[in-house]
Amino acid sequence: MIIEIKVPSPGESITEVEIGSWLVEDGAVVAKDQEIAEVESDKATLTITASEGGKIALKAEEGEAVEVGAVVCTIDTSIKPEAGSRKPEEKSAQESTSDNEKQATQTEESTSEDELSEAKSRPSASGHDKVKVTSVAKEMMKEHDLSVDDVINGLKRLGKKEVEAVVNAPQSAAVIPQKEATRNEERQRMSSLRRKLSARLVSVKNETAMLTTFNEIDMSYVMDMRKKYQQKFVDTHGFKVGFMSFFTKAVATAMDFHPMVNAQMDGEEIVMPQFVDVGIAVSTPKGLMVPIVRNAESKSIPEIELEIKQLAEKARNKKITVEELQGGTFTITNGGVFGSLLSTPILNPPQSGILGMHNIVERPVAVNGQVVIRPMMYVALSYDHRIIDGKDSVGFLVKLKELLENPERLFTGGKDAGELMLGI
Repeated sequence: MIIEIKVPSPGESITEVEIGSWLVEDGAVVAKDQEIAEVESDKATLTITASEGGKIALKAEEGEAVEVGAVVCTIDTSIKPEAGSRKPEEKSAQESTSDNEKQATQTEESTSEDELSEAKSRPSASGHDKVKVTSVAKEMMKEHDLSVDDVINGLKRLGKKEVEAVVNAPQSAAVIPQKEATRNEERQRMSSLRRKLSARLVSVKNETAMLTTFNEIDMSYVMDMRKKYQQKFVDTHGFKVGFMSFFTKAVATAMDFHPMVNAQMDGEEIVMPQFVDVGIAVSTPKGLMVPIVRNAESKSIPEIELEIKQLAEKARNKKITVEELQGGTFTITNGGVFGSLLSTPILNPPQSGILGMHNIVERPVAVNGQVVIRPMMYVALSYDHRIIDGKDSVGFLVKLKELLENPERLFTGGKDAGELMLGI
């Protein structure tokens, strides 16, 4: 029986996708529910799975644009996968361990021809393992089936030239091999997601009055809290608490004091949502994705942390849905995980604000007239000056600083505990 595999709909507004890559070869025998292709839209990268097992015939090329619902391959179910064959991810940890032990035993008993061939091309451990071999030499050795030992042993004698080459060589040469000069280039087709992202970034610069304001936050209070309660948090919830959940909750709380940062332009009207849907920028191999934590204002830190963790994993594993990427009233991006000290993040339209987190660095700061060392983080707020005034942008960052330097205020609506007790 021949069954057709069609492109699923990534979302209501998407009518066309691009075949990003085939995960199987034409004519391969696949198992039921095996991932066979990646398709890319302008919002996300998704996977197509085999609804039945059998021999696959591809009907579309990589990089080809196809309509949603189009047939991209067929599966001949009369040709069954080999008995007992399963996808690697279906194996249990116990089975994997057993397989590894079996493989190790087989390796000790005998060495395959492939392993012998590979050993020939590797430096030997018999005193010649640090000999530098150029790529040209490697190709020649492979062609004539020679190892480093064979070449060294084949030398008739060492002369003055060889000794002087070692004596006059820089000391670092033994540690850092010299890189071969090349003029080669590599070209890679831009994915649909990256092309769309590029167009959006250019339009933001051209169509908004974007400005960026900065502040710095003493992270010692949040870091001390995480250190003190991390183990109890893991015991209670089953996962660790990170900085992003604190920032997400603080952003949602600060919106109560500066709602214009949460606003958006719609033609000649300003829309001010009564909820805070925070987009969390996630770097994936296919490009930047921004899944949404909805109604962050009504969620606790453990709830936010779990949702961020789940969304980030789905984005990196290409399991995210378009619905989980749509919407959002504000975005947080964390360049600090890559070591960024300071940056100016670009708006994610139609949103009017984006917060940039950065690396935490110990720096000397003045506290109560004394210079002390504190873990400090620069934060940046990029905003659309057409609807957000300087007062709101600066005030928002100041409130964010207050909340994160006094984390208990996240549970008092941003107010000081003494003010609440005194009713002021």
